[in-house]
Amino acid sequence: MIPRTRLSKRLIACLDVRDGRVVKGVGFEDLRDAGDPAALASRYNVEGIDEVVVLDVTATLETRQARAATVRAVAAELFIPLAVGGGIRDEVDAAAVVVAGADTVSLNTAALERPALITTLADRYGSQAIVVAIDAKRQGAGFEVYARSGRTPAGRDAVEWAREAAARGAGEILLTSIDRDGTRQGFDCALTAAVSAAVPIPVIASGGAGTFDHFVEVFTAGRADAALAASIFHYAEKGVRDLKTHLARAGIPVRGVTS
Repeated sequence: MIPRTRLSKRLIACLDVRDGRVVKGVGFEDLRDAGDPAALASRYNVEGIDEVVVLDVTATLETRQARAATVRAVAAELFIPLAVGGGIRDEVDAAAVVVAGADTVSLNTAALERPALITTLADRYGSQAIVVAIDAKRQGAGFEVYARSGRTPAGRDAVEWAREAAARGAGEILLTSIDRDGTRQGFDCALTAAVSAAVPIPVIASGGAGTFDHFVEVFTAGRADAALAASIFHYAEKGVRDLKTHLARAGIPVRGVTS
């Protein structure tokens, strides 16, 4: 097995979807329109992003059919892995997004409320197809997990919950710093490093990307296996290929570019 530190680092674009449109805010609030999901997915596919994640931020208000339609439209534009999350409460919801074109299912609140669901879906689809998303805020010297789109404290420590999720069959952790989300002040490398050191599975860092060097920092000090961003990609402020070139020059292995 190749050590995690030797594997190529991945860049992931996140499409937060509300009412069929991509939105973005700060700290999970004050959401503003960022474009059409399928159009953005098509652009990222051409630009060389490694993966795309679609998160339905109003899943409790959307019908299952509306979400499936968005997933199908995005999947039709991609030749790279697609993960889907938001409002996936049970096996039926998971099956619906897989049928619609998702390669990976992302669980958050449902996993906290029913941890056995992680194992059930991992047994059905394989651990590589199951991501557990953890939204966390700093709480004293640690990090507390929040559920329901970052609104409800879950009473769990982020590092301990990541360990349990991995033990139950999750193949990857999508770790978002609510404190840094949308701020462009950089990823929370302390949070990311703590979780990365605690689990044997890949950790995706999310929340706070604003510059190329923020990605360098989270791949080195944060020990992340992948980094997810939204705003800086959606508004075409930072080119994916330029970012990969910057990372390669910093000695960080990335797909499609050599140092």
